[in-house]
Amino acid sequence: MKRLSAAVFVALALAGPRHTLAQPQGPAEAARAAAVMLENATLSLQGATSSRDRVAALTETVRAFEAGLAAMRDGLRRAALQEASLTARLAAREDDISQLLGVLQSIGTAPPPVLMLHPSGPLGAARSGMIMAEVAPGLDAQADRLRADLDDIRTLRLLQETAANRLAEGLAGVQQARAALSQAIADRTDLPRRFTADPVRTAILIGSTETLDGFASGLADIVEGDIAATNADISGLKGELPLPVQGVLLHKAGAADAAGVTREGILVATRPRALVVTPTAATIRYIGPLLDLGNVTILEPQTDTLFVLSGLDQVFGDVGQVLPPGTPVGLMGGSDPETGEIVSTAGEGSGNGRSETLYIEVRENGQSVDPESWFRIEQDG
Repeated sequence: MKRLSAAVFVALALAGPRHTLAQPQGPAEAARAAAVMLENATLSLQGATSSRDRVAALTETVRAFEAGLAAMRDGLRRAALQEASLTARLAAREDDISQLLGVLQSIGTAPPPVLMLHPSGPLGAARSGMIMAEVAPGLDAQADRLRADLDDIRTLRLLQETAANRLAEGLAGVQQARAALSQAIADRTDLPRRFTADPVRTAILIGSTETLDGFASGLADIVEGDIAATNADISGLKGELPLPVQGVLLHKAGAADAAGVTREGILVATRPRALVVTPTAATIRYIGPLLDLGNVTILEPQTDTLFVLSGLDQVFGDVGQVLPPGTPVGLMGGSDPETGEIVSTAGEGSGNGRSETLYIEVRENGQSVDPESWFRIEQDG
């Protein structure tokens, strides 16, 4: 009966729910889907070089790479966390698992006549057989769970080991796509222009301005001639515009940042070298360094409305150009992490890597308004 008692004990000790990667959106599946996204982005890059509208094609390619790399980071992070959870759970149940394996091994290796014997005779053997019939399915189920958990760990480790090459290819691809996009924008000559800026007046305004409010108020004075009228109206899109960059809200309007500075716009955390685009058709009213805001792009989507984007490392376009929606206006700063850094960060469970910040301010009729009244904000990601 000792063997049967041990079997009952182990079956009860290992009973309980099991969490595996069988879910359709498990970490392994997410990482594999990300690999497909990166592969598709690579194919898009090859096609974008021959596209008639290279800027639009390359923009979509860069965004595809950014989405694929973000998904790969998330998949690896989730895979690492799942592996750690499974490993810790198996380690915590090591004694129970050892007993289970011992019971299964002894049952499997004992000769058939011995399994039929019992000290109490035929009646005891019959009772023992009934108990074993009750216990055996539970033992088999627990053994299956153990095998599945071990298989999951092997799958997750293999996924992390093979992800390095795909990540390296994706990082190289997005760098190539950004370079091609920068060149395509520089070569572009088909954008309409509403006005031409006067560089002398612009320099005077910058030198005499101490605040963003003062600079925005003087924008009308830096042009040569008149600014062509526009009947653009995007008021119906309020609250539905996408953010100009892939990122998450870091500080709301009026909230103090890490330095204790309160600003009238929002601060969005982004990944290094993230692409910044105009969320809607707009005219570039200013582009370049300004005050302590770094590189700034000021867009006018409609009369008396300005979108101010600051903190960019590289800016695209010329003052007075009218941009279609989704047109790149710049890149964030920083540098793409090395493959090893991404995998390591993912393993620590903190792999968002959003080290850059884009400041967004919206002005209507000369007054600052909450950008959240215009943009669709993701609270986390």
